[in-house]
Amino acid sequence: MLSRIVQPALLMNIIIVAAAVISLGGCMPEREPGRVEMNLPDKFSAEGTDVLPEKWWQSLEDPQLSELIEQAVGDNFTIRAAWDRLEQARQEAIKAGADHLPAVNYDGSAGRSVTERGSNRNYTTDYNLGLSLGYEVDLWGRIKSIEQAAVYDAQAREHELAAAAITLSSTIAGTWYQYAEACRRVEVIERQLGSNRQVLELITLQFKKAQASAADVFRQRQLVESSNGRLIQARQSCELLQYQLSILAGKAPGKHWPGGEAQLIELSRLPQVSIPSELILRRPDIAGAYKSVLAADERAAASIANQYPSLRITAAAQTGGESTSDIFDDWLANIAAGVTGPLFDGGSRKAEVERSRARLSEAINSYSQTVLESLKEVEDALAAEDYQRQFVESVRSQLDLSRDVFERTRESFIKGQFDYIRVLESLVSQQSLELSELQARRVLIEKRIDLCKAIAGGWQMKKPQQAVLIYDEANENQSPM
Repeated sequence: MLSRIVQPALLMNIIIVAAAVISLGGCMPEREPGRVEMNLPDKFSAEGTDVLPEKWWQSLEDPQLSELIEQAVGDNFTIRAAWDRLEQARQEAIKAGADHLPAVNYDGSAGRSVTERGSNRNYTTDYNLGLSLGYEVDLWGRIKSIEQAAVYDAQAREHELAAAAITLSSTIAGTWYQYAEACRRVEVIERQLGSNRQVLELITLQFKKAQASAADVFRQRQLVESSNGRLIQARQSCELLQYQLSILAGKAPGKHWPGGEAQLIELSRLPQVSIPSELILRRPDIAGAYKSVLAADERAAASIANQYPSLRITAAAQTGGESTSDIFDDWLANIAAGVTGPLFDGGSRKAEVERSRARLSEAINSYSQTVLESLKEVEDALAAEDYQRQFVESVRSQLDLSRDVFERTRESFIKGQFDYIRVLESLVSQQSLELSELQARRVLIEKRIDLCKAIAGGWQMKKPQQAVLIYDEANENQSPM
C-alpha cells in the first residue's frame, strides 16, 4: 500500500495509474456462444402456399378479430406483467455490468468547535472531504460472465414476452370463434324451435283427425321443450364467452361485442410452413430456451473463474482545512492492491462448479425437448386440420342427406304411409347434424389457429406505461380500487 501527502497534480497521476490497472480487466477475450447439436428432419409432412404475416391473425382475414387482438395485446394485464418482468431483467443486466467499472464514493463533513480558557473563547472550524475507489480486476472473466448471463436472462424474458403475446392472441382467436359458434347456435336452435312448433301443430291436427296418437303429440311436445332447453344453454354460453373475451381484452366483464359481429369464417389456403431449422429460429419460446442455455453456460464459466484468486484495487484521498479554500491545497492519498484466493473451503467452490454444470445440462435438455415439442405441434396441427377438413365435408354430406330424408318422410307421413316415429327420428337427426356442422366448422378454424400458433414468430409491440399506485391523502380509509 502506498500512502503519502500529494499535490493535486500528483493526485491526478495516481488516478491515471489506477485507471491503467483497472483497464487490465477489459482485456479478456470474448467467448463465442455455443450451440446445441440436434438431428432435425429436412421438412414437415405438408407445405402451404400463403406467406404467414408477422401478425399471424391477419391471415384469417377477420377485421373484428384483428381489432380485438390489437387492443388486447396492449391492454391485457398478463402481457403488461410480462413487460414488467422484462424491464426487471434488463435492469438486473445493468446492475451486473456495473461491476466492470470502479465504485467511487465520497464523504464530506464540517464541524465547529469552541474552546474556553478563562475569559477567552476560541472557535475552530474544520472541513473534511474524501474520495474512495474500489475495483476488482476481472482477471479470469468472472464478472464478464455474470454480466453476460444477466444479459441472456433479459433476452430470454424478451422472447417469453413474445411467446406470451402469441399465446394470448391464439386464445382470443379461439374464444372469438367459440363465441361465433355460440351465436350461430342460438340462431339455429331458434329456427329449429320454430320448425318443431310447426310440426307440433301438424301432429296436433292429425291427432284431431284420429290420424296420430296422443303419444305422438307428447313426443313432439317433448322435442319442443328439449329445443327450448338447448336454446337456454346456447344463450348462456354466448353470454359467458362475451365475459371471457372481455377479460382477455383487459376489460371488465360485459357485453362489448354484438353477436352479429362474430362469424365462422371460411379458411384460406394453408400458410407456408418453414423447414424445421428455420422454425427454431422463428419461434420465440425456442429462442428464449436457447438464451437460457447461454445464461447457464456463462454462470458455469463464472463458477469456474471463482476458484481462482481475485485482484482488487483500492484508492482513497482525504483532505481537510479550516476554510473551504484550504481543502483543495493538500491531499492525503493512498492506493493499494490486494489478492484474495481460496485456501480451504471444504469443496464449496468445486461443488458450485458441478452444480452449475448440471444446471447447464438441464437447460440444454429442456431446450432440446422444447424443439421436439415444437416440431410435434406443427405436425399435429397439419394432420389435425387435414382430417378435420375431411370431417367437415362428411358432416355436410350427412346434413344434406338428412334434409332429404326428413322431407320425404314428412310427405309420406302426411299421406299416411309412415307413422310419426320415423318423422321424429329424421327430424332429430337433421337438427343434431345442423349443430354438429357448426361445431365441426369451429373446430376446423381452431386447428388453423393451432397451426399459426405453432409456426408464428414475434412482432413489434408498444411498451405500456408501468402501473403505479394512486394516493388519496384526503381519505385514509380508501378502497384499493
